[in-house]
Amino acid sequence: MILHRKIQKIKKRLLAIGAIVEEQVDLAVKSIVNRDSELAQKVIDGDVAIDLMEVDLEEECLKVLALHQPMAVDLRMIIAVLKINSDLERIGDLAVDATERAIALVNQAPIDFPFDFTTMSQAVQKMLKQSIDALINLDMDLAMQVCASDDAVDAMHAEVYRRVEEAILQHPEDIKQELTCLSVSRYLERIADHTTNIAEDVIYLIQGNIVRHQDTIY
Repeated sequence: MILHRKIQKIKKRLLAIGAIVEEQVDLAVKSIVNRDSELAQKVIDGDVAIDLMEVDLEEECLKVLALHQPMAVDLRMIIAVLKINSDLERIGDLAVDATERAIALVNQAPIDFPFDFTTMSQAVQKMLKQSIDALINLDMDLAMQVCASDDAVDAMHAEVYRRVEEAILQHPEDIKQELTCLSVSRYLERIADHTTNIAEDVIYLIQGNIVRHQDTIY
C-alpha cells in the first residue's frame, strides 16, 4: 500500500509538470505570433520552476527504486515517469529557445513567416496535449496517434527549410529574419520529437514493449 501511494503521488507530480509545460509551449507560441518580448520573458522566467520540479521528481523516483524495489507494472511506471519527466523538461527548454527567437524577431525588421506557422504550432500543441491525455488515461490508441502525427510535423519542417532557402535567395537582405524563422520551425519539430517519446513511453507503460525506432507499429 505504501508503494502504491508513493507511485500515485509521483504520477500526480508528473502530470503537474506536464500541465506547466503545456502552458509554457502555449505562451511561447503566442509570444512568437505577437512578437511579444514581455510574454517571451515570462516563459524564460517560468523555466526555472520546471527544472526544479524535474530534479525533485527524479530524486523521488530513485528513492522509490532503492527503498521499495518495485516489480512488473510498478517498475514500468517508475521507469516511464523518469523518461517522460526528462522529455517534459527538454520541451520546456525548447519553449524557452523558441521564445528567445521571438525576442530576436522584435529587434529585427518585420517579415512574413515563410511558412504556415499557425498550422505547425497547432499540430505540435495538439500532439503534446494528446500525449499527456494518453498518459492520464493510459490510452494506447491515442498514444499511437501521437506517434503517427510526428511524420506530418517532420514534413512541415522540411518544407520550411525549402521555403527559407528560396526566400534567402530572393531576398538576401532578410537572411537574419529568415534564419530566425527556420530556428522557430526547428524548435517546434524537436518539441514534436520529445512529445513522440512521451507517447512511446506510454505504450511501454501499457504493453511493456519498447517501441522506439519501430515506425511500422503505428
